[in-house]
Amino acid sequence: MTIAERLTRTLSGFALLALVACAPTAQRESAGEFIDDTVITGKVKAALVADPELKATQINVETFKGTVQLSGFVSMPDHVPKAVALTRKIDGVKSVKNDIIVR
Repeated sequence: MTIAERLTRTLSGFALLALVACAPTAQRESAGEFIDDTVITGKVKAALVADPELKATQINVETFKGTVQLSGFVSMPDHVPKAVALTRKIDGVKSVKNDIIVR
């Protein structure tokens, strides 16, 4: 085996290892998923801010692999399903986890 062949095999092995190490798992997103989730989070926040009844600054939005988690506080019980419904309308949202508290 020549030095060039050994070098090619070694570099190929490192490249394969790097690809496997960066692969998404249940606990880790790929770069594309992270960007998609960031866009979804921004759209959800914009929808909540656009609603005059909701105090969007008191509602936290986090997204992981298309699942949006809403947490924080609202002043009226009917604001909870409203926030969830607005979130579900956003493209890319796979599911909504609701942790909003009425106070």
